[in-house]
Amino acid sequence: MKKLISSFFGAIVFYTIIPVSDFFPLEFNKIARWLPYIGIFLGCLLGLIAEFFTLIDIPSLTKAVLMVCCWIFLTGGLHLDGVMDTADGLAVQNPEKRLEVMRDSNSGAFGVMAGIMVIALKIASISEINHYLWISLIISASYARWGQLMAIALYPYVRKEGKGVFLKENLNLPIDVIFSSLFMIMLIITQYFWLNQSLTLITLTLLMSIIISLFIGWWFYKQLGGHTGDTYGATVEWSEALILCALTVLNH
Repeated sequence: MKKLISSFFGAIVFYTIIPVSDFFPLEFNKIARWLPYIGIFLGCLLGLIAEFFTLIDIPSLTKAVLMVCCWIFLTGGLHLDGVMDTADGLAVQNPEKRLEVMRDSNSGAFGVMAGIMVIALKIASISEINHYLWISLIISASYARWGQLMAIALYPYVRKEGKGVFLKENLNLPIDVIFSSLFMIMLIITQYFWLNQSLTLITLTLLMSIIISLFIGWWFYKQLGGHTGDTYGATVEWSEALILCALTVLNH
C-alpha cells in the first residue's frame, strides 16, 4: 500500500508542476497506472478554477483562454511539447528521419501550427460548453490519459532509450490497465447519480471518449510504427482537444 501511494504522488510530480515531493515519498516506476486519475485530479483543479472565473463574472471567451493557460501551466507544457515535436517529425517525408527530427528541441513551422490548433480547439470548446463545464474538463483530461496508457500498453516503444521508455517497461499487464480503467465507473456514477444525466448521454460520452483516445494512439502508431515520449504527450493533447469538441455537440 505504501508503494502504491508513493507511486501516485510520483505520478503527480512527473505529470504536473504541483510540488508534493516535499511532503510525501515518491515512487516513479509504476506511475503510468495512475494516468487517468491524474486526469481526474487535473480536471477537478481546472473545474475549481473555472468556477472561480465564473463567480467573478469573466466573459466566456476570456475565461476559456485563461483556462487553457492554466491547463498548460499545471502540466508544465509537458504534453504540448510532445504535440509540437511530433508534428515536426511527421512533417518529414522520409520516415527514417522522423525520429531524428523529433529529438530536436527547437520547434519548426509544423510544430507551431499543431500547437496553435490544439490550443485553439480547446479554447473554442471550453467557451461553448455552458453546462457542467467541470465534468467536461474531468472527462477530457482522464480519458485522454487513459488513451496514453493504452498506447503504452498496446504499441512498441520505437527508441531504445528515452523519457518514456520506463513507462512501458514498468507496466504490469493486464492488472495496471484494469486498475486504471476503473475510473470509468467513477465517472459514470458521478454523471448518473450526481448530475442526473440520462443513460443515453452517458453512453454516448463513454463511447465517444474511448473511440477518440484509442484512435489517436493508433494513428500515431501507424505513422511511426510505435510510440515515443513525444507521441505519448501528443496523444493526450489531441485527445483532450477532440473530446472537448465532441462534448460541445453533446451539450447542445
